Amino acid sequence: MNRKTVFRNVLLVAVVLLVIYAFSYFGNDTRGFKTVDTSVAISQLDAKNVKSAQIDDREQVVRLWLKDGNDATDGQTQILAKFPESASQEIFTDIQKAELEKFNTTVTTQSWVTSILLFVLPMVILFGIFFFVMNRMQGGGGRGGVMGFGKSKAKQLNKDMPKTTFADVAGADEAVEELYEIKDFLQNPARYQALGAKIPRGVLLYGPPGTGKTLLARAVAGEAGVPFFTISGSDFVEMFVGVGASRVRDMFEQAKQNSPCIIFVDEIDAVGRQRGAGLGGGHDEREQTLNQLLVEMDGFGDRTGVILIAATNRPDILDPALLRPGRFDRQIPVGAPDLAGRRAILRVHSQGKPIDPNADLEGLAKRTVGMSGADLANVINEAALLTARENGTVITEASLEESVDRVVGGPRRKSRIISEHERKITAYHEGGHTLAAWAMPDIEPIYKVTILARGRTGGHAMTVPEDDKGLMTRSEMIARLVMAMGGRAAEELVFHEPTTGASSDIDMATKIARAMVTEYGMSAKLGAVRYGQEGGDPFLGRSMGVQSDYSHEIAREIDEEVRNLIEAAHTEAWAILSEYRDALDLIATELLERETLTRKDLEKILVGVEKRPRITAFNDFGGRTPSDRPPVKTPRELAIERGETWPEPVPAPVLVKAGASAVVNGGPSNGYVQPNAPQQSAPQQSAPQQPTPQPGTPDYGAPAGWSAPGWPPRENPTQAYPGQQSGGYQGAPNPGQNPGAQPAPGQYGQPQSHPGEQAYPEQQQYPSQQQLNQQQYPNQQQYPGPQQHAGQQYQGQPPAQPNYPVQYPNGGPFADPNRGNSGVESTGQWQAPEPEQNATSGDEGPSTMRWDGPDGSR
Repeated sequence: MNRKTVFRNVLLVAVVLLVIYAFSYFGNDTRGFKTVDTSVAISQLDAKNVKSAQIDDREQVVRLWLKDGNDATDGQTQILAKFPESASQEIFTDIQKAELEKFNTTVTTQSWVTSILLFVLPMVILFGIFFFVMNRMQGGGGRGGVMGFGKSKAKQLNKDMPKTTFADVAGADEAVEELYEIKDFLQNPARYQALGAKIPRGVLLYGPPGTGKTLLARAVAGEAGVPFFTISGSDFVEMFVGVGASRVRDMFEQAKQNSPCIIFVDEIDAVGRQRGAGLGGGHDEREQTLNQLLVEMDGFGDRTGVILIAATNRPDILDPALLRPGRFDRQIPVGAPDLAGRRAILRVHSQGKPIDPNADLEGLAKRTVGMSGADLANVINEAALLTARENGTVITEASLEESVDRVVGGPRRKSRIISEHERKITAYHEGGHTLAAWAMPDIEPIYKVTILARGRTGGHAMTVPEDDKGLMTRSEMIARLVMAMGGRAAEELVFHEPTTGASSDIDMATKIARAMVTEYGMSAKLGAVRYGQEGGDPFLGRSMGVQSDYSHEIAREIDEEVRNLIEAAHTEAWAILSEYRDALDLIATELLERETLTRKDLEKILVGVEKRPRITAFNDFGGRTPSDRPPVKTPRELAIERGETWPEPVPAPVLVKAGASAVVNGGPSNGYVQPNAPQQSAPQQSAPQQPTPQPGTPDYGAPAGWSAPGWPPRENPTQAYPGQQSGGYQGAPNPGQNPGAQPAPGQYGQPQSHPGEQAYPEQQQYPSQQQLNQQQYPNQQQYPGPQQHAGQQYQGQPPAQPNYPVQYPNGGPFADPNRGNSGVESTGQWQAPEPEQNATSGDEGPSTMRWDGPDGSR
């Protein structure tokens, strides 16, 4: 409640009190009369000291004007006394005997107006109290006052509110690019309408919590330049039946009156949850609200100029009818940022804060793999709070390191008293994790190990990957199993019995091993089959019951394979610790003395530890023998073999506010300021463009004058097979992309500059794939195929053996220009592309590993 509301309420109460006092003051006809006992009034009448009198039979009051005041009346000459109704006749007789100069009798009769008021007024007061209470229960009733239950609670942002622009958003370049197109359509609709394009009616932002979905909506509100309405999904449903549907209708009615405009619904899963299987019966107010929302988004009526943007972190529970094209045409994933995104986010949140110049923000970005934007903002804020707690003036590297540990593991438990024996067990436990991980070949090196108690753990060993990874191999997952069992193996080796401190380690190892067998098909015995599906949920409209889709014999074999994986990892960890027992004792000694060891300390201690060979017991491929032929080499590897210098990544530029002559964080520059490029017309089919490079011929950051051996290919390439798209083989749909969805900008052959990529002109220009296709099919418009991702399988008939060389820079001229170094051109045999650094996959393994010690260790 603001000051204006408080002042208005206080003023209203003061006015009401003043009116009541005025009525009571001026309506009181007893002013000037002294109230006395009835006996005093009768004695004055008997003493014939009364000049005049007035009798009021309704109020049962007699007023006397005395000739002289006396002690009985305290010198007053005007007195008033009350009498009972039964004594009215006696009072009247006494007044007649007193020989007064004059007297008057007031007889009051009740009118019909007064009778009606006496009957209606109490009812009006009761109804007023009722409506006041109901108004308070509805939070003010929204628009329309007390009876506005069905009015929308959507708030329209005004110009006085602080604006957030796309320049304030970092680490979500793809989402910014998609939303920038909506802003551009609203501001320049003629350019899109000339091409027959229609703006998406709905945009769904989905992703884990803290990744910046609401921040993106605020950026759209700050840059759209049109009315922007915002509402929460929980504001639709109230305690009264029909309120949710009425509020949906009213919200879209407001939007149509202010069109073109944008509506933002935060946490839409509160109202868009999947409709149930009918359990429980009765009326479901949420379903009625959802049905009205479906009709308003794409029903029989028109909704021109109204764009709905929604955000949720539970897209799996949304109703399919809500997600179909025509309602939410564009679904934008907003995931955890990659290395470049974390670097940009840390730069944004560190602006305006006194960061020590020696603080390594680049290393901090590498150590925070898997953290969202909210987590990174919390890291910087915790570092500032720790610096203030220590009365510091500059945020140092130590404060940033401590803040990361606080965000990941919780605050230190300084007051906890631990016995020497328990500290020794914890030291050997964490030393076992560290030594097992150090000796395995397919796991990231240990970044830090500590026996300090944090949160629910008594210590932890942390690994930090050197690069962002989207895929994990079988050997890497087995190496993680060995690291997980290193703590239990150290307890058994040194203290001859296990402890309860390895409970979370066993839990994590079991999850990894079971996922390898049932989800990833990494068991040669059970094959590449997924066992077990997601359980149905009848309250989400799914199956009424859960039934296993495999037999009891298969379940027994799954348990055996899981046990074999864990036992093999346990045996390998035991062998490593037995071979390097001296190194284990040295790690435990250093931990007991210093409590925390970093990677530099471990490199000095474990200088004699060598990498173990991979565990090959689970590498049986049956009758399928892996090929001895190595995979193709990337352009960077080829350049290094020839002794050529590969360009280093360019430093990330400083973010600036969006201006008229630049596009920031979402235009074609993908977050970097560039001048406005002139519009280019479509290339003509009859005139090849030779002096300038085509948009479909990216150079992929190759050095000047560099090309693959044997390049260019022959002029007449092999005829494409039927069903094969030009620009690459037709792959499986992109995960998270709806069939029939429009490709993202830049997918139609226009390269985009990304952080860490520098474009260099080539000395020799070659025809693009678009020109080659136009020579084959002059009357057919060609587009590149969909963007390929790691793990996709190619469809269709394999192509014939080409005559051009086998090596192409970054996938050759037929690769998707947006794929960077992940594109690989086939040379007669199928070759899967390399994973992108920021690839999002369901097979994504843990990226930052924390192996906690006793008291909840993993």
